[in-house]
Amino acid sequence: MTMAHHALDITLTRALTPAELHLAARTMPLAANHDATRLMTVVRAKTPDKALNRLRHQMGTQLPVDVITTHYPDPHGQIILNVALPPAAYAALETAAEHEGRPPRLFLQEAVHRALARHADQEADRLARELRHLLASTTPSHLLAAVGRALTHTTGATPC
Repeated sequence: MTMAHHALDITLTRALTPAELHLAARTMPLAANHDATRLMTVVRAKTPDKALNRLRHQMGTQLPVDVITTHYPDPHGQIILNVALPPAAYAALETAAEHEGRPPRLFLQEAVHRALARHADQEADRLARELRHLLASTTPSHLLAAVGRALTHTTGATPC
């Protein structure tokens, strides 16, 4: 297997000082956002998981790293997260996973997927309720025209 380059996002627990950013950038190339709370880099590794782990190992002690993620989705459309849990939280995760007979990583992955699906369902229900409320006082064509105007205005697109 060849070594690929993996684009990774680093979310920090606080903004870096210019000196911290300069020092970290001597270890590997980094691009910072406007307030130095998020960084991007490219790591050479066989797999995205190995790239995440390599970055955590190299930068985890130098930077106040909160979460590291892959920048691009994998073939299944998933973004991979690398989170360092405090020992007490990891112990609780292990206990809950053992109770379910699942490895901790798989248990956490399934819990996150369930939470995201629940959130998506709740958001769809909320939007449906709001649409019913709007349609009670206007026509579908007026509502659709207003949505089109709002989307055109918020995305900065110019009308044809």
